[in-house]
Amino acid sequence: MKNKTRKQYLLAVLAFLLFYAVLLILLVMSEKDQPGAHIHTIGDAIWYSLVTISTVGYGDVTPVSHAGHIIGIIFLLMSMGLLVALFGSVVSVLTSEGFPMLRLGFRRRSNWYYFAEFTSEADVLARDILREDPDGVIIFGINKEMEIEKPDYPCYFINVSPAKIVAHKKGIGERCKLFFLDENDIGGNLKAMHAHELDADVYARTMSGSEKMSGNIHLFQSYDCCARSYWREHPLHHMEDMIVIIGFGHYGTALLERAILMNINDSDFDVSYHVFGDSRRFRQIHDNLSTAMGINEKHEGHDSIFFHEEGWESAHEIIRHADRIIICEDDVETGWDIYWQIQRFYNNKNRIHLRSNRITPGVNYFGTNEQIFTVNQIVRTRLNDAARLMNDLYRRSVKESLDWDELNDRLKQSKIAAADHLIVKIKLLLDGREITDLDYETFKAAYDSLCEAKKDPAKLDMLRRIEHARWVRFYAYYNWKYGKVKDPYKRENPMICEYDDMTEAQKAYHDRAWDLIGELAKQLSSN
Repeated sequence: MKNKTRKQYLLAVLAFLLFYAVLLILLVMSEKDQPGAHIHTIGDAIWYSLVTISTVGYGDVTPVSHAGHIIGIIFLLMSMGLLVALFGSVVSVLTSEGFPMLRLGFRRRSNWYYFAEFTSEADVLARDILREDPDGVIIFGINKEMEIEKPDYPCYFINVSPAKIVAHKKGIGERCKLFFLDENDIGGNLKAMHAHELDADVYARTMSGSEKMSGNIHLFQSYDCCARSYWREHPLHHMEDMIVIIGFGHYGTALLERAILMNINDSDFDVSYHVFGDSRRFRQIHDNLSTAMGINEKHEGHDSIFFHEEGWESAHEIIRHADRIIICEDDVETGWDIYWQIQRFYNNKNRIHLRSNRITPGVNYFGTNEQIFTVNQIVRTRLNDAARLMNDLYRRSVKESLDWDELNDRLKQSKIAAADHLIVKIKLLLDGREITDLDYETFKAAYDSLCEAKKDPAKLDMLRRIEHARWVRFYAYYNWKYGKVKDPYKRENPMICEYDDMTEAQKAYHDRAWDLIGELAKQLSSN
């Protein structure tokens, strides 16, 4: 397309030059033999044309023939066209990319954040970026959602390629951060893939793939961000033992996954999850999950998951007695319709949690753009800090362990799951006290409580049971099973068994997960 446009432009220039040359020749031919003529050569004709077209009009050279006057009129008309084109070019430079790029040049030492398109999600993330980095430079590409009002914060709208933005920064200051927020599989996110060679950090929204692909490409899933945020903000209470999940698309699957990996907060496991939606693929993939949880049946000493083939509409007793109903349809409008139906006919409004992309008073909502599209969620400035720190502490005690960026996806997810469970551990140690932040004081208080608990054999046994259940659930979710010898290729491990069947040494292995609370407290105290 660009080559075609360039060719058309070149042909237009050549046509104009040819027309101009013909006019000059005709002017000389019509003037040179006239009495009192001033134009005798091509040089005289060029001088006259330039003086006329530029509207200077010295008057030292003028045509005297009728044909010469007509050609002079043509030159006058050409001058008007050229002035209009020149004025349009100046306006274009001032209003499109030229002037904004010039202004950007003066802010190269600031951090640049480029969004391929201006959408509601990009707008929310840009606002959160500016809260953390008030001097940051926000750059938007295409305005995809024209109904969105232009933002009330400083930003640039420049429809140029990411490569041009990165090149314009000239390597001054920190690297650009490029955001591609269209939900797409990474194989189809061509804009993000084409940016992998740029001197920039690329953050691309995807429907599949690991958290980090390679090089400078960082991937994130909005539904995984939503699930992690949900269970952090709405942890299970001890009195909740029946949880209903309606909708089992991307969001429902992510919510159940994080529930399996995070919601272990008691040694008396008796929480049942009732899932309404198409779960065939999930059950086929996670066929070893039954070793850690009851599947479609109660399993004493374990939580259970019931996958319902029938719709929620016919499960009257379950809906009526549920302690929490999570409506997480991928289609938001479908979710709202289910919300109104349950509220109208079952009168359990306070127990319903609805995934919604808009804030509505009086509704227990989650998963809004403001909760998902944050620096913490997308750039992971703090969300995975605990997981990274836990891995660093582990490296100090175990030889031949790997740095965070060297870990494969399963090992990273293992660290992340353990870090996400920290808040559950700390709440349990602090008797369910409300926690606003995982700071030094919180870790210190939790560790002091842990030291007291370890003095009581019964309490120590309870803590070990909880960590073992969490550990087994993670590995069962990733299709590991019991084996006499640990074998990563066969995905077998001797510790994937009932807690009571373990040796004392195996039980003590889980103390390390709790002792990390003290290590994290020491680390925070030294910062």
